[in-house]
Formats: sequence, structure tokens, C-alpha cells
Amino acid sequence: MKFFVDTADTSEIRDLAASGLVDGVTTNPSLIAKSGRQFLEVVEEICGITDGPVSAEVVALDHAEMMREAEILRRIADNVTIKVPLTIEGLKTCKALTDDGTMVNVTLCFSANQALLAAKAGATFISPFVGRHDDVGFDGMELIRDIRLIYDNYAFDTEILVASVRHPVHILESARIGADVMTAPPAVIRQLVKHPLTDKGIEGFLADWAKTGQSIG
Repeated sequence: MKFFVDTADTSEIRDLAASGLVDGVTTNPSLIAKSGRQFLEVVEEICGITDGPVSAEVVALDHAEMMREAEILRRIADNVTIKVPLTIEGLKTCKALTDDGTMVNVTLCFSANQALLAAKAGATFISPFVGRHDDVGFDGMELIRDIRLIYDNYAFDTEILVASVRHPVHILESARIGADVMTAPPAVIRQLVKHPLTDKGIEGFLADWAKTGQSIG
């Protein structure tokens, strides 16, 4: 499963990239606003950190304006993925861009029917929001299972990009189901490495090593 980082904080992306854990990056208008920086500047910097897909979202709601914004965004770098909302206008834009060889991430997916439409429009990625789905009383992981089944039934090339990831269990369940990609905030990705027995083991090894009075090198 590919790991994307869901942030516009370039220092966080650089730090995680050094560990080999970054296969791509997702951004959205809210994350850009939180960074306090200029949108195009941030996207360009991120594209210089990773060779993987970097999702940059259009903010227009009609097809013509989405295409205009997409043209600006895809000039930034070859690995820019245009992010469009799951609307009819967004699907039109998805079809036009993918036909032209541009990667497209269709976002704000909350049903398997929506995911089916995105795949038929040629989306590179579909982003179902599991955390937000859970928030309103539905099972976000059941949504991923349904999409996986449908995509496998018809051999769609669209990759399932699990978004709105809130905790490590979302990542574990996504991997068990067979999602292609997950995107999570840096803090959630770092939680994956944590286990009390690992910490306890390190503590014990260091205590025993100190008793030897030795050093390496």
C-alpha cells in the first residue's frame, strides 16, 4: 500500500520522506489555509520533495473554470495530480484531464456509487473519506470494502486512496481490505511505529549496555 502524507507542511513532508515513507502528498484548501502560505508556492515546493503524485485541488465549481485552474496547476510539475470534487462538473473535468494524460484525484467520495462514477470517468485516484463517514454514523471501512469489490469486479484501474484517516486502525483495516493508497496526517503516520513493548525493549537493551561500560567506535 502506498503512503501519502496529508499535509501542506513541507518540513513534515521532508522529515517523513527521509524515512522512505512518502509515496506522495495530498493537499486541500483547508490545509493550504492552515499553512499560511501561497498555494502555488507550496505545491511547487512539495513537488520538489517527492517524485510521487502531489494532489492540488481546484476550487472552481464549473467545468470550464476547473479546466482553467487545472491548466495552471499542472504546469507546476509533471507529478501534480489535479484534485476535483465528486460532482457532474468534476467528473467532466476528470474525463477531459485523464484523456489528456493528466493524473486526477476525485475527492469527497462518500458512497460506492460515487466511486463507480469516478472510475468510469477515468479517475487515477478515488478518495473516499472514512473518518467523516464514521462521524455521521456510517462505517467508513465498509465503504472501502464495497469500492474494492466493485473495482475488482470490473478491473477498473482507478486506485482507492483512503482519505480522512483519523487513527492507525483505519490504516490497518485499509491494508487488510487491499486499498491501493492511504493518506494521513504526519502525526497519524508516526503513531504506526509506536508500541509499548518496543519502547520497553529499547529501554532494557540500553540499561544492559550501560552496565558493560563499552561504547561503539
